[in-house]
Order: sequence, then C-alpha cells, then structure tokens
Amino acid sequence: VLAMLAATARVLRRRDAAADAPSPIENRTIRVERGDGPRIAELVALHGGRVAFSRLRRAGTGAVAVPEAGDVLQADDLVTVVGPAEVVRALARDLGHTSSHALPADRGEVDFRRITLSRRRLAGRTVADLDLGGRFGAVVTRVRRGDVDVLATDDLVLQPGDRLRVIAPHERMAAISEHLGDSERGLSDINPVGLATGLALGVLLGQIAVPLPGGSTELGAAAGALLAGLVLGRVGRIGPLVTALPHTAASALSQFGMLAFLAYAGTRAGAVIVAALRSDLGWRIALVGAGTAAVLALAVPLAGRLLHDLAPARLAGVAAGAQTQPAVLAYANERTGFDARVSLGYALVFPAAMIVKIVAAQLLAGG
Repeated sequence: VLAMLAATARVLRRRDAAADAPSPIENRTIRVERGDGPRIAELVALHGGRVAFSRLRRAGTGAVAVPEAGDVLQADDLVTVVGPAEVVRALARDLGHTSSHALPADRGEVDFRRITLSRRRLAGRTVADLDLGGRFGAVVTRVRRGDVDVLATDDLVLQPGDRLRVIAPHERMAAISEHLGDSERGLSDINPVGLATGLALGVLLGQIAVPLPGGSTELGAAAGALLAGLVLGRVGRIGPLVTALPHTAASALSQFGMLAFLAYAGTRAGAVIVAALRSDLGWRIALVGAGTAAVLALAVPLAGRLLHDLAPARLAGVAAGAQTQPAVLAYANERTGFDARVSLGYALVFPAAMIVKIVAAQLLAGG
C-alpha cells in the first residue's frame, strides 16, 4: 500500500511543466538603452526583489565593477543581472536588450567564488545583515544549500554550510573568505544547545491542554517537538543561540530519526503481528487500513493535480505527508534525486496531518 502511495514519484524524472516547478536561476548581460537614469535599487524593488545586479561596465570604459544599490544606469552601460529566467528576461526588455558581451567572462578586475558560510556568529542572519557591500564592496548573488541554488535576496536567512556565490574585486576575496569562514570543519556537527532547547520547548508545548468538545486533550511530546522545530527552524537565531541545523547535520539526523522510528515500530509490532492477523478483528483492521491508504494514495495526488495543478514532485511529498509516513518520503526522495519540492510538500502537510490524527485518536479513545 505504501508503494502505491509513493508511485506518484515515478514520473518525476520527466520534465515537469507545472506552475510550481522552480524557475532556473540564470545570469544575463544587458545593454542599457533607457535614458531616464533608473536606479538599481528601484529596478530590484520593481521586480519584487527577485533579481540581483552583479557587474557593471560604464559606457565608454573597459573596467568592470561591482554595482551598488544607488548606482544610476545610463544609456550604453552594460550590466549583468541574476535571477529567475522569466524575471531576467522581463528586465532585459525593460532596460534594453541582451548584449553579445558576457561580463562574467571578464575577470580582470572583478572575480567570483563560492565561499562556505562556517562562522557561527553569522548563521541565522540574513544576506542583508552580512553587509558585504558596505564592508568589502562585494555582492552575493546566489546561495547553494544542499543541491539547490536560490537567489540571494536581502531577507534570505542563512544557515551554516550555505555556499555563497560572491562577486568582489580580486584584492578583497581573501578578506571576504576569512570573514565568512570558508571551512567544511564542523558543518556536520549538531548544535547540542539549540537541539536541547527545541526538544524542551516541544515537550512543554505538547503538555498544553487543548480544549475540545467534551473535554480537552494534549498534543504530546512528538507533535510538540514538531511544532517547536518548525518555528525555531524558521527563526534561525534567537540572540546568540543558533536554532537552525547545518544542512548536512539535518540530513543525517533526519535519516537516523526515520530509521530509529521504523525500527522501533517494527520491533514493537513484530512480536504480536502474527497473532493479530489471525484473530477475527486483526485481518479486518488490516483490510480497512489498506483501503484507507489506497484511497488517500489516489485521492490526494488526483485532487492536487486537478484542483491546484501541483507538480508531481510536490504531490509525492504531499501524499507522504498526508499519511505521515517518513518511509514514503524517503522513497520519493530517492526516486526524484532529492528534489527539494518533495520535502517542501511533505513539510507543508505533515504538521496538520499529524495534529489531526492525534486529535482524532483522542476523540475516538475518549468516546
């Protein structure tokens, strides 16, 4: 039955044209034709902050520089922009046309590097908080987290182990690298203080009585820890305390947790499963469970596709989350090459599904 639920992921290797498929990040050099002197900051705001300017060559000069937010673009300037493909194309039409010159190929004055964020004091802060422009005359255009590249918007919260694509003058690269850390050491470590704080808050949250018709119930330590983890992961930092885990540590902890959960469930149920299936009630419960899982395996992807036009990758995560099944999530991740949309769909649905099941179980047990 779980294989039926995960079968949605089998189509994910094909090219997906659904509306929520992520747009690739690209860079393009544009020749400015406008004469009204648009400011870079105004252009970024006009396109919702979804574009970054990485290089600028003034008309009539051969020097490439890192642009600043207050720079005014003039006719015949060359400027390199980075962002989602459709936004970059729209900006090219707005400013002028795509140039045959490629400024990123000119590394005479300005260079680029991938630098790993390993300084703990910078983790949990936003790209804007780094102030690399004010400190070093540099700009961050992309952040690679795991295998996914995202645009380095000002409000993006950084995590330990993020790899920042930095554009800067040659002579400032060493200083920027030292400032950010640029080390792989410790990126797989688990922050014991942050983890303990999250678990403690989760246990306390799980003990809060939730009023329901006919009485009250508690979410329990598991659901409480889940909610606390969602909040702390989103916050990233509380004062000096980093609440976000490095990507590598989070992946390792996730895999270990899933295996521990499945091993515990198997050892607890294995001793009595044969006797349960032989009983008059056991096989009926098994059939009901199989039928319920099969209906959800078909209904959730069908509703998501027809009603919301979700991509198969996201649907696989939603289907796994609706069943609160980490085993299905692991299967979908393996089938899709760990497509980020699978985990996102799972994370969006899992908390609500888990809480609904806990409340339903309490109501049934109380009835």
